[in-house]
Amino acid sequence: MGGRGEWQFEEILRQAVALDLGAPLRLRVSPRARRIMLRVDAAVRAVDLVLPRGVSPRIGLAFLAEKRQWIAARLEALPLRAPFSEGAVVPLLGVPHRVTRERDALAPPVAIGAGEIRVSGDPAQFERRVRDHLIALARSTLAARAAELAARLGREVARVGVRDTRSRWGSCSARASLSFSWRLIFAPQPVLDYVVAHEVAHLVEMNHGPRFWHLVDSLAPQGDAARAWLRRHRTRLFSYG
Repeated sequence: MGGRGEWQFEEILRQAVALDLGAPLRLRVSPRARRIMLRVDAAVRAVDLVLPRGVSPRIGLAFLAEKRQWIAARLEALPLRAPFSEGAVVPLLGVPHRVTRERDALAPPVAIGAGEIRVSGDPAQFERRVRDHLIALARSTLAARAAELAARLGREVARVGVRDTRSRWGSCSARASLSFSWRLIFAPQPVLDYVVAHEVAHLVEMNHGPRFWHLVDSLAPQGDAARAWLRRHRTRLFSYG
């Protein structure tokens, strides 16, 4: 999009500020959309407005104005942010841990034990150190579990990576590389196990047919409960950090 189209979008985004939505607005045109779509992205606390091709942005703005109360209610229902600051309580595999400051100068940058996440060093790097440590912990935990479950199927995992994905908890490539959301480290162990089992099962069945689900059930029998937990607590997992 260029010229007048870009100017229109910039103008509409500017006017949207006056609506005081309580969150940033992301506006885009989709050739596949058949109607105006509006949603609140809980992961990044933003409002998404999708317009079908040919629909004026001004019509979208009017639609947005009509939905202000709906947007406000969705934003109000989101969990409060939980930064990795001193005194915060963070669940690791579902078990609450309090973030505390380590006064011992010889202690490691981050240590986990006895229900605490103890952080030493420069206070300015406090939250970054916790985040980096938890991402590394998620990677090692997910990789170990994936290798264990893959071995039960007689398969090997080529690589395990972690990202801050927003649309899916895990993925499996045709080259046996698995990728997961690092935020699964906050979920209870059975939930993490289910997501890993789901992706490991794709090493055998790259589909979602009956044989695939049979494999998932053999690796993680509590799949229904895990899926329900993720639906209920998705926004909470994205609130940490």
